Amino acid sequence: MSAVTLRNLPEHDGALPPDAPEWIRDIDNPYLHGVYAPTTREVSASGLEVTGRLPHDLHGLYVRNGPNPVHAPPHRHHWFDGDAWLAAIRFERGEASFQSRWVHTKAFEMEREAGHAIWPGVLGPYDFTLPIGPIKDTANTDITWFRGRLLALWYDAGTPYAVDPLTLDTLGPEDFDGQLDQRLSAHSKPDERTGELLFFNYSHFEPWLGFGVIDAAGRMVHRTRVELPGPRLPHDIGFTERYVILHDLPFFHDVELLRDKGKRIATFREDMPSRFGVLPRDADGSEVRWFEAQAGYVLHVINAWEEGDEIVMDGFTSTNPLPRPDPEDGSLKAMLAYLRLEASMHRWRFNLGTGETREHPLDDTNAEFPIINNTRAGLPTRYSWSQVIPPARTLTFSGLMKFDSVTGRRQLFDYGPGVYGSEAAFAPRPGAVDEDDGYVTTFVTDTADWSSWCLVFDARDIAAGPLARVRIPQRLPAGFHATWVDGARLDRR
Repeated sequence: MSAVTLRNLPEHDGALPPDAPEWIRDIDNPYLHGVYAPTTREVSASGLEVTGRLPHDLHGLYVRNGPNPVHAPPHRHHWFDGDAWLAAIRFERGEASFQSRWVHTKAFEMEREAGHAIWPGVLGPYDFTLPIGPIKDTANTDITWFRGRLLALWYDAGTPYAVDPLTLDTLGPEDFDGQLDQRLSAHSKPDERTGELLFFNYSHFEPWLGFGVIDAAGRMVHRTRVELPGPRLPHDIGFTERYVILHDLPFFHDVELLRDKGKRIATFREDMPSRFGVLPRDADGSEVRWFEAQAGYVLHVINAWEEGDEIVMDGFTSTNPLPRPDPEDGSLKAMLAYLRLEASMHRWRFNLGTGETREHPLDDTNAEFPIINNTRAGLPTRYSWSQVIPPARTLTFSGLMKFDSVTGRRQLFDYGPGVYGSEAAFAPRPGAVDEDDGYVTTFVTDTADWSSWCLVFDARDIAAGPLARVRIPQRLPAGFHATWVDGARLDRR
């Protein structure tokens, strides 16, 4: 077999990572090469090499989810495809250990038994005759902690999978003792103050959108249907102490084309407003109040809270979620354009008394994948930590940004040439009072030598650089979302 030639990839020098599967050589798709190349390995290691000094009070688990395909794709590959693969580093008493594992979804097991890929990815074609669903439900997008377990979730709304946080072993589909009879979307949110899980699900066919609450004891205490004009592609929600904020954005597909031709083609309707639905957390969906705003697509919310009669929501918005494709990209031009993310930080205010929406930009840095101190989720916050997106043919993260929404000041740390990062996580310092008193952790991969590291920052001053760099005993492919699990929770478990 002859190797393909890849064009204009600053994150790829033509070399194949030594742990990558051989089948990627024959596929000219940048999201299977360079920093995105899948790995064939699962690793467990302790006593990791540390440069600098790990804080002795950093105790817990930083774990990231992401796509790592086992088999060659049967159709065009999209970065959102790939089997869920978790990478986790655990800190305790100034030392670190590491594990990586695939999430054994039903589709993963069926393809492992067959020895090849069965399902197409998100680019289709959608085949409604396949078992489980028309495209592969991978659980590869988000990872969150709820009731002593990790939950791996899929962005397109799918089956949640429970994972043991100590071993990363897959415990199986999570249906909350038979109470869950619907799919769960990525970015269903745990409320750390109440212990509840606020979940949503959306569908390509009716019913379009649902919302529910599972309490700290694992009981389904609320669920409701929310009416929409048609299929939508909401990726996130916001929540406050009393409300949830749902998204109806002008970026959606033609349901008849999907049903009749098996093709999901999303179109941005710039002449339609974005709508945000404010709903009491325990209310019927009929009580939702919709607020109109500037047309755009909101991939990720930073946080939301209540100020008098107003709901405040911070997040990243893109007023151009479908940049112009480059004809030189051939059959991949639409996918590459879609992933060429242009987003900036924004604030919305929804007045429950007047029904008015006010909005304004907070910062113009092209960035995304924000995190906060999750103990403050639903309460007023001023700090966030996000990934900086450089101008490139593919979507990568070149640095870490801390933003202060009160002063408008930003701190930046550049990972360095050819080094690409991951969504970070915030670890509160034990006994901390200030919102940013803690540590920020992130994974990075250096494409010069395929080494991967975990960087640990003082969250108050990321511009000073990492306090410690921990060598990961394998290369980490680019991934998606991450979370922090406090060590006390792991100890109790």
